[in-house]
Amino acid sequence: MARVVVDVMLKPEILDPQGQAVANALPRLGVTDVSSVRIGRRIEIDFAGEPDLDRAREIADKLLANPVIEDFDIRVVADAAEVA
Repeated sequence: MARVVVDVMLKPEILDPQGQAVANALPRLGVTDVSSVRIGRRIEIDFAGEPDLDRAREIADKLLANPVIEDFDIRVVADAAEVA
C-alpha cells in the first residue's frame, strides 16, 4: 500500500485567525520566542498499489483545498513509520 500525504495551508497573503490566536496564547505559556504561527491540514491518502501523484493532485485541487485561498504540497511516504 502506498501513502500520499497532502499538506494544505492558507496562502501567505491570507490572514490566519487560528494561527494568530495560538501565537497570542503562547506568551501565557511562557513561550516568547515564536513570532508567527500558521495552522493547516494534513490529509493521508492510501492507494492500493503504486501511488498515483496525478490522481492525488487532482483530488487535492478539486476536493481537499480551496485554490483561491489555499496552497497544497503532495509527497509520497514510503512506509507508515515516516508518517508519525
